[in-house]
Amino acid sequence: MNNQNKQYRFVTLAVLFIIALGWSSCKVDPILDPNNPSTSGITQNASLGELQNLVVGTEAGMRNNLNTYFDAVSVIGREIYRFSTSDPRFTSDLLGKGSAVLDNNTFYTTNPFGGRYRDVKNTNILIAALQNTKASLSDPQRKAAIAYAKTVQAYELLMVFNQQYENGIRVDVSDPDKLGPFLSKDESLNAIQNLLNDANLDLKGSTVDLPFTTTLYNSKKASDFSKFNRALAARVAVYRKDWALANTALSESFFDLNGSLTDGSYYLYSTGGGDLLNPLFFPLNSPAAEDRVVQPSFITDAEAGDTRLSKAPKRTTTAAQDGLSSDYDFWVYKSNVASIPIIRNEELILLYAEAQAQVNNTSNAVTAINKIRNAASLSNYSGATDLNSLINEILKQRRYSLFGEGHRWIDMRRYNRLNQLPIDRTGDDVWQQFPRPQTEL
Repeated sequence: MNNQNKQYRFVTLAVLFIIALGWSSCKVDPILDPNNPSTSGITQNASLGELQNLVVGTEAGMRNNLNTYFDAVSVIGREIYRFSTSDPRFTSDLLGKGSAVLDNNTFYTTNPFGGRYRDVKNTNILIAALQNTKASLSDPQRKAAIAYAKTVQAYELLMVFNQQYENGIRVDVSDPDKLGPFLSKDESLNAIQNLLNDANLDLKGSTVDLPFTTTLYNSKKASDFSKFNRALAARVAVYRKDWALANTALSESFFDLNGSLTDGSYYLYSTGGGDLLNPLFFPLNSPAAEDRVVQPSFITDAEAGDTRLSKAPKRTTTAAQDGLSSDYDFWVYKSNVASIPIIRNEELILLYAEAQAQVNNTSNAVTAINKIRNAASLSNYSGATDLNSLINEILKQRRYSLFGEGHRWIDMRRYNRLNQLPIDRTGDDVWQQFPRPQTEL
């Protein structure tokens, strides 16, 4: 079930709106304001082709500003240094150098926030189009397609939550003239979980196909897309410390203790016309003026023989900037068309280990830990099996297995261990969350 080899071409939403507002047969639909086209055409009478275009545009939009998001959470989580002589904020603001603090009106705060909510808006347009389309859809198909949109919504809202944390997020944004309130941290996570659960009611056990193709999973069957939904639900349940739901969701997902670690859902890239290249790729030994390099403790804290250190090959020359230095390149993505994971089986196995440890199923937790350790050419876990020791080991395995995939900062925060992250320079800070964007104040 590996999605990495699938190739698609993406189009922009601007093109989609032009298609949606274009001609039908020989009749020209009037455009009241050609400089600010309305979405009413596509939300009131979308064809199957226009629904597909909305899905393509939505999934293309999911990739916007990912480099800013991953740079931000990976730098604060002390996984990498992002060196850029053209923008010193990567090594000052994000690392809390001196008196520097996170800015509520700059790119690392506003771009990921705005990008995710733009995609939530796209899914709301898709839902409205599905509710009003005159295309030939059965009621189960319509419900499954809306459930797809809600699943994407939940994921994008989770990405916003990851940075906002105790600030909370808006979940109800369907009416731009009457936005819902900012919810508390717990209310935000609960709402995301409920959105996933609600969507799954129309996916699980469904015998229909989605009325469009998606790049997020390798099957159009609604019942198969439910497995992606449940994988996300397991992640959210672990964040909420709902261990029972986490275990149930995992059992209904594509989790496979003996399966390929790379099976899962990915952001896809290609050199095709109009498509994007992987924004996290830099060639080996790139100049320090513009590079991503590994925070040195990733190397020094590793066990001997861990093959996951291949993600951090040694440079030919030391990269240094702003009082920071590294001898190791960030090499998770080895080409400019490499896929970026959304969620994959290796994470699910580690979520299973964590959930099993939390409900005192020690043997199952250790079995899962050993699957990950053995895959990295390490021997079986031989440490203590009390809960704290198991969580220490699971967090360590997550650090190396999910390196550079946006988890380390979140993992340390949810276990109140941000004070255990390395301080790169005297006086640096480890931030708990990003400020709410100024436009939302």
